[in-house]
Amino acid sequence: MGMSYLILAGGIMLASWLVSSTLKSKFEFYSKLHLQNGMSGREIAEKMLADHGIRDVRVISVEGQLTDHYNPADKTVNLSEAVYNQRNAAAAAVAAHECGHAVQHATAYSMLTLRSQLVPIVNVASSYMQWILLAGIFMINSFPALLLIGIVIFAATTLFSIVTLPVEYDASNRALAWLENKRMLTQQEQAGAKDALKWAARTYVVAALGSIATLLYYISIYMGGRRN
Repeated sequence: MGMSYLILAGGIMLASWLVSSTLKSKFEFYSKLHLQNGMSGREIAEKMLADHGIRDVRVISVEGQLTDHYNPADKTVNLSEAVYNQRNAAAAAVAAHECGHAVQHATAYSMLTLRSQLVPIVNVASSYMQWILLAGIFMINSFPALLLIGIVIFAATTLFSIVTLPVEYDASNRALAWLENKRMLTQQEQAGAKDALKWAARTYVVAALGSIATLLYYISIYMGGRRN
């Protein structure tokens, strides 16, 4: 499976690069599509939270690019400086999407709950996983159980990637539905927000596929070692 995996990994890397490049260009384009309602990302986020009756979540600004996220631990919608301050379709899409996660949290969306439960496991796993897998490959003939342990740990991170998909798509769907139902955006702005979030979601799809392919590769090494 070595050559097959290299070809598959190369294809996934290419797909990841294409999606990331397209996503960047999409956001640059829609960042130039200024909102007719004149609202900033912060104002969009605060209104969406208020419309859903969420009063205990703060909208704050954080440094960096693509650092936007919702933190369920302290109930904060963290928007990058550009999204927080700017008044365009891209900022509206990102702000509403992150609030979509806040709505998920407030309504106890099951997949978000599952992902949150996996976070501490993934954090611990990421610290030791690569070393265990590497040692397991070198010791496959003498101590195959070590590689199996690494595979189980890696499977947890793969599960996290898979669970992330419905969480992200659902947050985008909630965001777009709210933007449309409340008539926050013009038809052109709404289409831009939808397109931007579509490409953002595809980055998670590529990541999940890459994780699944890598997991299968390690499993094939383990099975080959067992046969030997």
